[in-house]
Amino acid sequence: MKILEKLSAYNIELPPVPKAAGLYKTVLVQDRIAYFSGHLPIRKDGTLITGKVNLDLTLKEAVLAARQVGLNILASLQYELGDLERIEKLVKLLGMVNAESDFTDHPTVMNGCSQLFLDIFGNESGVGVRSVYGVSGLPLNATVEVEGAFFLKK
Repeated sequence: MKILEKLSAYNIELPPVPKAAGLYKTVLVQDRIAYFSGHLPIRKDGTLITGKVNLDLTLKEAVLAARQVGLNILASLQYELGDLERIEKLVKLLGMVNAESDFTDHPTVMNGCSQLFLDIFGNESGVGVRSVYGVSGLPLNATVEVEGAFFLKK
């Protein structure tokens, strides 16, 4: 099943392509690697999911915010690559979670994005290496930010 068909089967519509908020490219393709800059949890209506986990949002809400970041990443890749079928596999994700210093469940938050990629690309292609950590703040008080890279087909 093609990726866009899988998205449709999951009743998922990609959000509008996020625009760079500074001097950087949202996606850079070099050889067979598509690197993507930090993406934020921007909803389809353009609003941003903001706040610190366990202070302003529940863990469940933060997981959904990370999933929204994953959708924004897919939208950027679809735009830049022209076809998500060009993706061979996920290489690396780096997640940053806006949380209080005593919060320790950052991996669960990041699972929102990771699970989306697993569901869409499968175990062999949708699971790569990953790091996640807490930060005292993110741009515009976003709840989570994710950057990383995908390996592309020949």
